[in-house]
Amino acid sequence: MTNQTTLIPTDDVSAKVSRFRVVIYLCGAPNANLSAEQDRCHGYAEAFGWEIAAEIEDRDRLNKPEGRTGLAQALERIKRREAGVLLTPWRSMISPVPQEFDEVARKVESAGGFLQVMDSDGARATAAR
Repeated sequence: MTNQTTLIPTDDVSAKVSRFRVVIYLCGAPNANLSAEQDRCHGYAEAFGWEIAAEIEDRDRLNKPEGRTGLAQALERIKRREAGVLLTPWRSMISPVPQEFDEVARKVESAGGFLQVMDSDGARATAAR
């Protein structure tokens, strides 16, 4: 009995497998430089093989999540199935208030996606001590 291996041409496989798409969401003060956070998000997405569908920055961090236009745009992209994940570096970029953060996570999940936080703010603060 001989073993036979059938090779599938790479083009056929890549045509059937689509990459996971992500919306990067950053939020900061009007004059804040978010380039380091943006670079980290790019690296994170690349490490998982995720395609970046959009990058959205909000510059009105003092507003509650439901009052931010960029966060609403990110959620809309999830609803339209342009992406399956909303990626942010820290929980506080969504909200430092646990109930507000949880509400945004529920909205993302209800839209068919998930909210991915790279680092929890608590872990970052603990590591900095």
